Amino acid sequence: MKTPYFKAFENRRPRFNSPMTPVQRRLWHGLAGVSAASGALYLHWRWTTSLNPDALLFSALVAGAETLFYLGALLFTFDIWEEGDTPQRPPPKTREAAGLDGAAGPIAVDVFITTYDEPPEVVAPSVQEAKAVQVPEGVRMRIWLLDDGNRAQMADLAARENIGYFARDTNEGFKAGNLRNGLLQTSGDFVVICDADTRLFPSFLNNTLGYFCDPQVAWVQTPHWFYDLPEGQPWAAWLAQHLRFSPKGALARRGGAAMTWITGRTYVGSDPFMSDPAIFFDVIQRRRNRNGAAFCCGAGSIHRREAVFDAALKRKACAVGRLEVARAPAGLTVQDQLRAVPLEPYKFHVSEDLYTSILLHEESTAGWRSVYHPQVESRMLSPMSLEAWAGQRLKYAGGSFDIALRDNPLWRRGLSWQQKLHYGATFWSYISLLWAPILLLAPMVSLITGVTPVKAYTVDFFVHFLPAVLAGELAMLWGCKGHGLGAGRVLSVAVLPVHMRALYCVLSGQRPGFAPTPKLPMSGAGRRHVVPHLLVIAAMSAAAAIGIWRTWSGDPGFSPPLLVVNLFWLMCNMILVARLPLAALSQGAVLSSDAGDIEAALSFPPRPMRSEKEVFHARRSSI
Repeated sequence: MKTPYFKAFENRRPRFNSPMTPVQRRLWHGLAGVSAASGALYLHWRWTTSLNPDALLFSALVAGAETLFYLGALLFTFDIWEEGDTPQRPPPKTREAAGLDGAAGPIAVDVFITTYDEPPEVVAPSVQEAKAVQVPEGVRMRIWLLDDGNRAQMADLAARENIGYFARDTNEGFKAGNLRNGLLQTSGDFVVICDADTRLFPSFLNNTLGYFCDPQVAWVQTPHWFYDLPEGQPWAAWLAQHLRFSPKGALARRGGAAMTWITGRTYVGSDPFMSDPAIFFDVIQRRRNRNGAAFCCGAGSIHRREAVFDAALKRKACAVGRLEVARAPAGLTVQDQLRAVPLEPYKFHVSEDLYTSILLHEESTAGWRSVYHPQVESRMLSPMSLEAWAGQRLKYAGGSFDIALRDNPLWRRGLSWQQKLHYGATFWSYISLLWAPILLLAPMVSLITGVTPVKAYTVDFFVHFLPAVLAGELAMLWGCKGHGLGAGRVLSVAVLPVHMRALYCVLSGQRPGFAPTPKLPMSGAGRRHVVPHLLVIAAMSAAAAIGIWRTWSGDPGFSPPLLVVNLFWLMCNMILVARLPLAALSQGAVLSSDAGDIEAALSFPPRPMRSEKEVFHARRSSI
């Protein structure tokens, strides 16, 4: 049997997510204010002075798209304005200290490892590391394997590891139904949710149970960390390897520097599918915590059973009441009505974690709230093929569109206005697909037709445009604490075809389905997903050739400033669009059967990691 590829990365450790210092926070706030002001001045100039009267519709479309992106930037600024970490406490030693009924007996914790079709080599390490979790004093922990695939090999695995095992004959409710099946057959006071590949750190309970000393805490979410992400190869080494340059020669060095400047990336092949969630968890989720709006992301979270069932029973009661009014003439008995409405501790939905978060946050008036723990307490596998990446993104987008269109949290009375804005930021990022293509394709229109979205590319344009762009870049760099922004920009373009498909499915009445993300690499799988990107690249190349030819020929309406400005933006857009096809071409590199070969193929060389001493000093300086 081949050695699983992830064995090559077993010794990796996550970074410590340091909080912002007071100096960083003040600088971020100052830059955010400058960015907002310069952006507003630019848009005022765009709408009042710069619209092209000879192409008013095209000019207004571009200005409108810029305005919508500016509004999104303001929403994102609010989203990440301030960190608000919840003070960490030691785990409770008694039921009373954890806000539980009954003073006698230990605090019971159930660990649920959910699986559907993942192979034993993925699930077994998750079970073994769950067994290695340190159990605090006064706590009793049990591990359960929830197998929605009802497979004999999973039952055998559970028997060998001496853990509990539950299976179902149906897959009603997807993962949420699987969790319900486990909840209804167990009685733990707290439930830890793990995917098949979630490998808990020994410190998980010690570092999360303490938040439940506050009896109002319903769940605690921890960051996701993909420990198997390829770290890539320096451009100079890549050029030397593939173009037969001397590794220490001038051509390799200068070529590497040039490729770094062009792509904005020092390493080639690192995180090919832009799966690193560091910005989302260390910046977005962490700062939403200040308003109790960090939503549950499923794996790596721990939940208070009472809160989950309290909210579910209230929803069921309301649904039964509506059913009683609607079907009173049919003569349904109370038992019939109760059976007609399923109990859903976790909402039966493809985005069960996000949906359940909204429903529990709505219960904040009843006293329930969430906590986000900023440090990594588990490790997981990333999507290692284009098929896995596209399936995961389609699921995320389809679930979000479905919630936004059919049960939008903005209209829920129980949420605070801050929580509504945070959820609104999530949905805004998805619906930006409606105007992102306008800015992506605008340079093509100008290069083909000679029509520009502004009157002219004069000094006045650059005086208004450049300060807004530079201020926005600096603000985001400081606001995101040095996390790379390039992958996020690439991802916003790469996902457009997938998001468009998801929106079409939801608008056409199709409820998004649940396809578990494959946990092992699949060579060549899913390359059909880059066909739209290749078509766009071809169209952009043709537009560039047309623009150069018509400018060279002296066609009326074409000028060197028009050509230079639009070629610059076209090249930037082409780099963004080309990233995913390049990843698709290189995805087979992880299929080597030898772990050493995998490490050699994916990491040139391993980047230095902080020592325990450095981590200790970082923790101490952040207190």
